[in-house]
Amino acid sequence: MPKIDTAETDDSPPAGGRGPLERLFDLTGRGTTVAREMRGGVTTFFAMAYIILLNPIILGGAKDVTGATLSIPQLTTMTALSAAITTVIMGLVGNAPLALAAGLGINAVVAFQAAPVMTWPQAMGLVVIEGAVIVLLALTGIRERIMNSIPLALKHAIAVGIGAFIALVGLIDSGFVTSSATSPPLSLGTGGHLDTWPTLVFALTLLLMIVLYVRRVPGAILISIVAGTVGAVAIQENATVKEGGWGIVTPNMPDKLFAAPDFGLFGEIDLFGGFGRAGVITALVVLFTLVLSGFFDAMGTILGVSDEAGLLDEKGQVPRLGRILSVDGVSAAFGGVTSSSANTVFVESAAGVGEGARTGLANIATGALFAVTLFLTPLAATVPAQAAAPALVVVGALMMTQVAKVNWDDLEITIPAFLTIVLMPFTFSITIGIGGGMVSYALIKLAKGKIREVSIWLWPVVVLFLIFFAINPIEQWLDVR
Repeated sequence: MPKIDTAETDDSPPAGGRGPLERLFDLTGRGTTVAREMRGGVTTFFAMAYIILLNPIILGGAKDVTGATLSIPQLTTMTALSAAITTVIMGLVGNAPLALAAGLGINAVVAFQAAPVMTWPQAMGLVVIEGAVIVLLALTGIRERIMNSIPLALKHAIAVGIGAFIALVGLIDSGFVTSSATSPPLSLGTGGHLDTWPTLVFALTLLLMIVLYVRRVPGAILISIVAGTVGAVAIQENATVKEGGWGIVTPNMPDKLFAAPDFGLFGEIDLFGGFGRAGVITALVVLFTLVLSGFFDAMGTILGVSDEAGLLDEKGQVPRLGRILSVDGVSAAFGGVTSSSANTVFVESAAGVGEGARTGLANIATGALFAVTLFLTPLAATVPAQAAAPALVVVGALMMTQVAKVNWDDLEITIPAFLTIVLMPFTFSITIGIGGGMVSYALIKLAKGKIREVSIWLWPVVVLFLIFFAINPIEQWLDVR
């Protein structure tokens, strides 16, 4: 994907003058237009709208230490509300096409690691504390220094790894690739064959998207998602699809368009009660996991999406990074306030970048659509993964082009870059991919007597990742499991 020309600065006004949107978002300086930003923002929304349904399923399917469960309708409302507000704030403050919502993986920690040892309000209190820690790291400049200390080649590797990761997410969510407890662990469709209507919708939508994109049709990704959704609804109405065949979202025409939002979970937090209920050490282990996951998942996504959008400067640094990181931390805490789990930057933002988004104006469109879904949840539930997932595959392919920027002749970079790239999809974790790359990079430099080439800010990260990878034996040693 060609990068935009970033030579023009805020001091170079466009020929037509600087209107409010131009002054706020620097559209000309980033080589974009209002139409492209709106199109990209809408595309990002459709690519990540599944979180409105998936997050309530994950959190609502777990019980806390008292056996209590969270209301699915209330979780749905809070997930949409939290995503809408934090995404708009990121657009206005960070001026970056980075949408936020309840983070996958982080919500699993809350549901299956925190809730079993404390109440839901106490678990959400830990999420608020996690966000506060991340904000503190951002305001002190520590988080920005850590991000800037990562070698440029590894930043490109992070983008490539995220490309492979989101492509795999799309393939699995659509059912085109399935997992199995037996050999092989991954296979094509059902038993190595594509024999269902949903996988046909995915395959045809993907082919349509590829054709439209390579022909540079404006709105190619969005057009394909809409076409795939229409086709899925038609198939669901006229063909036989087994129950659950579409996955989380079945493309049925909704009986009603509007549903009143339920804000009952807002503010239901117990900030420090989890330390008393679960014990200080156990609560700290949960908090450590939340901070580490939120810190590095967001870091990798910010770097990867910004790189794909052509926003990195000649040093590989992200403009307004301090603001972006601060908003990310505040958004994580706000997720705890809404009981929707910590918000984080979504890799699906890359879908909007693929459609042309380059500024925070795209976030206004994405956030507005999340706000609309507060009342239109039945309609938002119509888009199946098979229609949205092709965007992740196509954008994943575009992000893979960053691999050419890695010097594969230098073994000191080759091995860390390789581990960064492959561990993300193979472990289904951005955090683990970054950790593998950082630890191996530092180890290689240490082994070759080049310890001074590793930034002093990178060593604490390496130590934290070593603790993260060894967390289970450490917990057993401390007898906190």
